[in-house]
Amino acid sequence: MAKSDPTTSPDVKNESVFQRLYTGTGAFDIVGQRKRWFALFAALVLACIAAMGVRGFNLGIEFEGGTQIQLPATGAQGPITTDEASDAFADALGGNPAEAQQVGTGNSATIQLRSETLEPNEVQQVKQVLFDRLQPLDSSGQPSEQVISDSRVSATWGGEISKQALIALGVFLVLVAIFLIFYFETWMAVSALVALLHDVVVTAGVYALVGFEVTPATAIGLLTILGYSLYDTVVVFDKVKENTRGILNLTRRTYAEAANLALNQTLMRSINTSVIALLPVLGLLVIGNLLLGSGTLQDLALVLLVGMLVGTFSSVCLATPLLVAFKLRDPRYVKQQEKVLARREAQARKAGAENGARADDDFNPGDDEQLEAELRREKAYAAAASVPARHPKTSGRRTTRPTGKRKR
Repeated sequence: MAKSDPTTSPDVKNESVFQRLYTGTGAFDIVGQRKRWFALFAALVLACIAAMGVRGFNLGIEFEGGTQIQLPATGAQGPITTDEASDAFADALGGNPAEAQQVGTGNSATIQLRSETLEPNEVQQVKQVLFDRLQPLDSSGQPSEQVISDSRVSATWGGEISKQALIALGVFLVLVAIFLIFYFETWMAVSALVALLHDVVVTAGVYALVGFEVTPATAIGLLTILGYSLYDTVVVFDKVKENTRGILNLTRRTYAEAANLALNQTLMRSINTSVIALLPVLGLLVIGNLLLGSGTLQDLALVLLVGMLVGTFSSVCLATPLLVAFKLRDPRYVKQQEKVLARREAQARKAGAENGARADDDFNPGDDEQLEAELRREKAYAAAASVPARHPKTSGRRTTRPTGKRKR
């Protein structure tokens, strides 16, 4: 069967990748490779689920509860290591802390010791041993016990944070579904929600693999990337809606081809938006982690970085191909696709497949005048096809001859 493929045009073949991106001529067949994309996304989701099941999450003190003691990573005898701080903690209480890590670099680096909930006298005992052994320095370069700080968080507080985050996520998804159903249609809402759930699972899986600490900032960043991913999906779907107006009454393009054209027309916009949005996030991750030594900034920047990348990828390669797969389950769109292919076969037989394909590419479904003219042409074709054939004249003579007299 002859199919309209813009990549067969000599002009498109001579264009570079960047020219194709900027012109949005439909040269990248994303929707046509949807089965491969579905397999890739399914493998990615399964890998992330496995990572969450095997490695689990490094929950912060806000979620697990306990006591955290923090001190500068520079002492009177030089840099303080996590092993030295853990040994001092063990000598004070007779057991190692649950976790010891260094946050930040340079003069802003700190050592964090986390353990189960300690009594006030135990905390004071640990702080005294840490100061006596390690002599942490304050901002003026003098040993000071005041630079050793502690915080105590109840596990119930972390549970409340988790509960509120899940409620916010559920409300967000419900509102998104209602908005998409009223503004677009049901299948677009389903496709967008599947893409959002994919973004959540993949971002959580990356967090499990990297081992970054899950804090309230992580939950805030997760809700932020959902809004970003939804924005990118709505932009693409709006163009799909524009390109597929009256598609059931047209025979120039199938629904899949019109959706793929919409993806190409918005692809450069999605890339530019993602790059611009990721630049400050990268700055937040690098500066916040390396220079400021802030663990909260590190957690927030990582979830934003991963979420934006995954959200852009799913908006382009998952949401729209999934929408096309749902649409092609409708017999009306299957029948329209058959009409398109039948028309191209007729054009191929009449004028050659290449000329017919190039003529189809000149049609712009976003142009109201072209769309109205094409719809009128299709209606005229349908009306002409529905006119019954005339009966041939009979060669025999009439059995009666009119007398010209009216019978009384």
